[in-house]
Amino acid sequence: MNTLLRNPMFYRISFFILLVFNILINSTLIHNDITYVFYILATVFLGVGFYNKSPFLLIFLTFLVVLCRCFFIPNFTIDFIMLPFHLITYLIIMGLSVGFMQFVQKVKQNQQDLTRALAKALDTRDTHTLYHSENVANFSVQIAKKMNLSEQKCREIQIGALLHDIGKIGIAEHVLSKPGKLTSDEYELIKSHPKIGHDIIKHVNNFQDSGVLDIVLYHHEKFDGTGYPNGLKGENIPLEARIVAVADAYDAMVSKRIYKNEMDYASVRQELINNKGKQFDPEIVDVFLSLLDQGALRGNV
Repeated sequence: MNTLLRNPMFYRISFFILLVFNILINSTLIHNDITYVFYILATVFLGVGFYNKSPFLLIFLTFLVVLCRCFFIPNFTIDFIMLPFHLITYLIIMGLSVGFMQFVQKVKQNQQDLTRALAKALDTRDTHTLYHSENVANFSVQIAKKMNLSEQKCREIQIGALLHDIGKIGIAEHVLSKPGKLTSDEYELIKSHPKIGHDIIKHVNNFQDSGVLDIVLYHHEKFDGTGYPNGLKGENIPLEARIVAVADAYDAMVSKRIYKNEMDYASVRQELINNKGKQFDPEIVDVFLSLLDQGALRGNV
């Protein structure tokens, strides 16, 4: 339901449904102006749903609402004084709705900018992982779009992917940048970063009802149940985390790190195929490989 209410298309469809409902009910059952509140509600839906459209379209649709109110209420008196008055009133209501939605979108954009800045700050701790979070976010969103996930879900996946390694802030730099093999204690410390990251951002209200927290906590779970931190298996791993896991592994394989050289694309492709059903969700690997074969994947250098 929350995803539906965040989708402008819901308000666009609701606007037209409500407008048609008003016309039908005024034409058949209620022949007075008691239904004016539904026309006001339709105007609110208009502003919320079409906030990013042309002002001319917004004005035209508002004028249409006013005309419907005037012409489809038989007992409603139309004159050249009241018509402009109603039009101005409804334009104000529409304008307030548009302004509210633009403010909401600005807040969302500021949140994304802050998230991206935080991710870049993390990546710059190690020049070998520069752009990693941005790449993982780009790849993850491309997978999500290919899977026909909603715009809202794609946005959540983008934020979660940008923050997926945020817990590494709590890991000592000499461990993160160690060129040789990690000791068992150091490896356990690295494995704690999903839980650390989850604890860092779990109090952010906007993340609590989305997949962002799941991505940060579960992106190292494996499809066969051998991952960490909770050993989740198969579809018990949230879809968002399964998507980011593939994108994360891909960028790690094609990138040069202090402890390894980058892999060639043929080897990476085979590695993904070999780990279908083991480390990765087979369906997501297939989607990713189709994007890879099409040359559709885009990341930073």
